[in-house]
Amino acid sequence: MNTFGNTFRFTSFGESHGVAMGGVIDGCPAGLVIDYALIDRDLARRRGADGTLTTARCEADKIEWLSGIKDGIALGTPISFIIRNGDVHSEDYDALSDCYRAGHADYTYQKRYGIRDHRGGGRASGRETVARVVAGAIAKMVLAQHSVSVSATAQTLPPSEMEEEETYGGRVECVVTGLPAGVGNPIFGRLNAMLAYAMMSIPSAIGFEMGIGSKAMAMTGREYADAWHFDDAGNAVKEQITETNHCGGVQGGISNGMPVVFSVMFHPVVTQMGENCCLGADGKARDVVIGGRHDRCHVMRLPVVVEAMAALVVADLLCGRPTVCFEEEK
Repeated sequence: MNTFGNTFRFTSFGESHGVAMGGVIDGCPAGLVIDYALIDRDLARRRGADGTLTTARCEADKIEWLSGIKDGIALGTPISFIIRNGDVHSEDYDALSDCYRAGHADYTYQKRYGIRDHRGGGRASGRETVARVVAGAIAKMVLAQHSVSVSATAQTLPPSEMEEEETYGGRVECVVTGLPAGVGNPIFGRLNAMLAYAMMSIPSAIGFEMGIGSKAMAMTGREYADAWHFDDAGNAVKEQITETNHCGGVQGGISNGMPVVFSVMFHPVVTQMGENCCLGADGKARDVVIGGRHDRCHVMRLPVVVEAMAALVVADLLCGRPTVCFEEEK
């Protein structure tokens, strides 16, 4: 399951300490002008280029375009690219070759495949998201042709009392604006379901909420329902379809013309530096000194990843949408 989407499809490949990360984008409309500066800006945001709560791993993230683009214009054929890994310290993970850290995918990958790349978490590493950001940036270019934009912000949630080197998590709120009513499919193809699926595929994602989310549990149906918005003359206001947006812009799995709003919660980085009690391949406890370079809080680097996955969802739906859209008869 390394491919995402149906019409606008993205396949990701590579391991954290392998030769390169990369991706293939299929279904990108021919003639799309590729904004390389946008891609570079998004990659810099993922790195935490402003120095705020960033990673100690320093990668240049230089893209090598292999196919699908000529003179900066998409050909309509598969776009493939790689980003070579350079700043790897694989020896830091030698002690983990035959044991499993608590809270990581070490054990589950071993059980699923019978083999794993223990260096830096392999395929389960957050490094994998670098390819998503590239694909998401191209999806944003597709959305711009439809006057749709995606923007996300982060809120970290450090505990009130914790040791200086302790890790902590947070949440990212994302807003999709300009999406017309009628995007999405009922039942198993719901827009909100697709967003939830996409967001929960991001490493360390632990929760997803649409609109006001869990706050709705404490409301009555009358309070929660988003009433239609009319002007003083009783005419529907197209710029603001409803008085409130508790549902997050999606009803029955289909966009209603209001901004699509959702939040993603992320658990803390679970790697604890120094000595840790790990599970050995022999089934016995083993004290292991864990090295490597790990974020104290990675959430500030995740808004661009959330944006990328949201853009991929919406671009896939828009590219697969019927060319004829039905309007109510006047």
